[in-house]
Amino acid sequence: MSTAPNQQQKQQSQQTPSREAAIWPTLQAHDAVALIDFLVDTVGFLRTAVYRDGDRVAHAQLDWPEGGGIMLGSYDPETKSWCLEPGTFGAYVVTDHVDALYERLSAAGVRVLRPIEDQEYGSREFAIADPEGNKWSFGTYPGEPRPATG
Repeated sequence: MSTAPNQQQKQQSQQTPSREAAIWPTLQAHDAVALIDFLVDTVGFLRTAVYRDGDRVAHAQLDWPEGGGIMLGSYDPETKSWCLEPGTFGAYVVTDHVDALYERLSAAGVRVLRPIEDQEYGSREFAIADPEGNKWSFGTYPGEPRPATG
């Protein structure tokens, strides 16, 4: 019995839309604790890790249940090498539950920037703003399959 992958297995592995989280978008917040609570309790992220330094959040990791995640912490303008102004972040989050999420966030009074609608490229999506002013778009578009590599 051969253990070498057949041609079909090679093609499937070369064009898979699933991706492990290897890029972690980051943001900072004036009130990181409140933003974490909003993203977890209202939006649906998972609170994977939160490291505090007194009343500040030194580092937090929030995972999206369907894959990927973000990292965030308290805003510190004294950190010259890596300082991100709160409210300047934007992200597109892939979900298979876009309609249910839209209904839940709308019912919770979250500020909707763009109502849910079907896009001509096949996605169904909407956009919100979080309490810090960051923009979040949620939709069904998972990206294009990766091209086959040599």
